[in-house]
Amino acid sequence: MWENKKILIGISGSIAAYKIATLTRLLVKKGAEVKILMTEAATHFITPLTLATLSKNPVLTDFVKDNTGTWNNHVELGLWADLFIVAPATAHTLAQCAHGLADNLLIATYLSARCPVWFAPAMDLDMYQHPSTRNNIALLQQYGNHIIPAEKGELASGLSGEGRMAEPEHIIAHLEAFYTPTLHTKNVLLTVGPTQEAIDPVRFISNHSTGKMGIAIAETLLQQGAKVTLIKGALTLPIPTHPNLTIISVTSAQEMYEAAQANFQKADWIILSAAVADFTPAQKATQKIKKEPNQTTLTIHLTKTIDIAATLGAQKQKHQKMVGFALETHNELENAQKKLTSKNLDLIVLNSMQDAGAGFGHDTNKITIITAHQTPQHLPLMSKKEAAKHIVEAIKILDTDS
Repeated sequence: MWENKKILIGISGSIAAYKIATLTRLLVKKGAEVKILMTEAATHFITPLTLATLSKNPVLTDFVKDNTGTWNNHVELGLWADLFIVAPATAHTLAQCAHGLADNLLIATYLSARCPVWFAPAMDLDMYQHPSTRNNIALLQQYGNHIIPAEKGELASGLSGEGRMAEPEHIIAHLEAFYTPTLHTKNVLLTVGPTQEAIDPVRFISNHSTGKMGIAIAETLLQQGAKVTLIKGALTLPIPTHPNLTIISVTSAQEMYEAAQANFQKADWIILSAAVADFTPAQKATQKIKKEPNQTTLTIHLTKTIDIAATLGAQKQKHQKMVGFALETHNELENAQKKLTSKNLDLIVLNSMQDAGAGFGHDTNKITIITAHQTPQHLPLMSKKEAAKHIVEAIKILDTDS
């Protein structure tokens, strides 16, 4: 994956900066083109000359290149890179990036980057666990950035614990595991978006689902090589085009069930992220229902729709993994765990309606991943694209363990 890839490395002021010599050498050896940015503090730990020699490119430390007025263009750097790795990422640099405080070339380039950005934190254990640092990391993830977690070990302070920057070999392995297709043998059935239950030819019952979470899951699956059959309700979002993607458009809950049932047997994973209506009008008028002059009320009799998750769950085979979603307003964890059991699911994703920035319509979400035999995984508020990666990784672990 590294051949001819353009990798930008941003180094901030930590003793772990010495490890970037090894990271640079490994990336260049694999065929990548490496350019390096350094904060002024970083130059106290390793020299630009060392890194320029290893990367075969000048190392940039400031906006101004020389006294002629020539400057290092952070916008061009941000557009040049295929991947931006900030390592080591100190608590100070994490905070600056999280809050857009662009007082050096590294931060300005980060704000200009259009490529994926990865942070490898490095600091003492109490700094790493401090609520302000954890909040800044969560905020960066919410923006769609990626974190390579710090490792445990002896720290520069003499203490031992979590805070060491990941070793260069581990950083590369982490990135390779993320970007290498690992699901090329998997067929995935994925339902997305809201259903619409017709009242008459012009009116319907629906919900506020936009399908953003489901589309993010589809993109993650496709990126990792899976074949995806996407059954979509009434979406207005653009849908990615991909040779491994089959799209089936439906409107009602019944149509979504029929499409899911028709494609169920060939699926290895079934991910039911759609917001399916629980009830549908018992009688659908063939013509628009007119409002009478003195009419003040309208009664619509509803009947229950088929429970897609429970129906398919009862048919699930040993090799299949089924994932459901729960959106609760009270007793959230308890109700989600009941659905996990009653619908014969392997995993359920609990969506929050209690937190700002989570739920319908947002680009962010705060989810809890629940399985039968593991402690629920409570994730912080993050982008739906980042949440999708966590969901897919959790399914992969279940699939491996079975």
